[in-house]
Amino acid sequence: MKIVGSALRVRRTMTLTPMIDVVFLLLIFFMMISRFGGTQGVEIGSSPTGPSDWRGPPRLVDVGAGGVALNGRPLAETALAEALMRLMLAPGDPVVLRMPEAAPGGPASVQRVIAVVEALQDAGLPNIVLLEGPDAP
Repeated sequence: MKIVGSALRVRRTMTLTPMIDVVFLLLIFFMMISRFGGTQGVEIGSSPTGPSDWRGPPRLVDVGAGGVALNGRPLAETALAEALMRLMLAPGDPVVLRMPEAAPGGPASVQRVIAVVEALQDAGLPNIVLLEGPDAP
């Protein structure tokens, strides 16, 4: 029996095209953002494997979470560059940084060490050597 006047329902199917378009646009967006966002780095020297050309008195800076120490003596971070300059024969002489477990306030975070390195480089001390590991002298 045929019912007169009843409209045939057209079954609509969902398409995935808009969702795929959005995913591709997000992919392109994040690819472009990662391309434009440059990384910043801090240049530091490395320990020489051969004989050392060390000159002058020791310049060992212990970096801790609570402060810094120069040659084992606690020092204000603002006075560090000036104290190091008095120990150097030339501004290019190496300065050794380390992060011992027994540093003032405990071991330092990487961000703290980077802040000290940048402060020393801004003060005109470009040759910084970073010692790592628990057995660092």
